[in-house]
Amino acid sequence: MSTEPGPVFVERRTYRRRRLVDAARLLPVLGVALICLPLLWISDTGTTTSTTYAMIYFFGLWVALVVVTGLLAKYLKEGTDLRAEDDNGSSSGPPGEA
Repeated sequence: MSTEPGPVFVERRTYRRRRLVDAARLLPVLGVALICLPLLWISDTGTTTSTTYAMIYFFGLWVALVVVTGLLAKYLKEGTDLRAEDDNGSSSGPPGEA
């Protein structure tokens, strides 16, 4: 075991990728919270909000979540390198490939 302390900061690319993964993990929780939000809406007359407004909100939120999820998937896919190189410069791809 090495007694030298590890690096205090990580690479910018690694840091951003970790934050994107965190955002991807938090997105379902945020989605559920936002989907439950119409249950708390109360109109000016003291009654609940009409179903029309709730459905417009629901489908608008659904489209927004799909778009955000697609963007997160795109940026996370761009950051993956299937043939990562180690310090020696040799590739660590699947066995049997040159």
